[in-house]
Amino acid sequence: MSVYSKITRHGQITLPASVRRKLGIDEGDIVEIEIVDEKAVLVPKKLVDKSQAYFWTKSWQEGEKEAEEDIKSGRVKVFDSVKELIKELD
Repeated sequence: MSVYSKITRHGQITLPASVRRKLGIDEGDIVEIEIVDEKAVLVPKKLVDKSQAYFWTKSWQEGEKEAEEDIKSGRVKVFDSVKELIKELD
């Protein structure tokens, strides 16, 4: 997909609606501009609340992936009470 957009006097550019739709970019979103081989590459970014940042760490995401795989393959246990769970942990 190739589209053209004009740079304004203040260095601003308008992303055409078709590009915004294709990339899922909404008004107010953040984009990273990366220079790659004399090209500007726009990468849509989402801000994460600081209190939720732990969830997006590499180690947490690896744990999430492992848990998801365990659930899909049936490697889970169900407990009727907290007492049963604690007994299993001991």
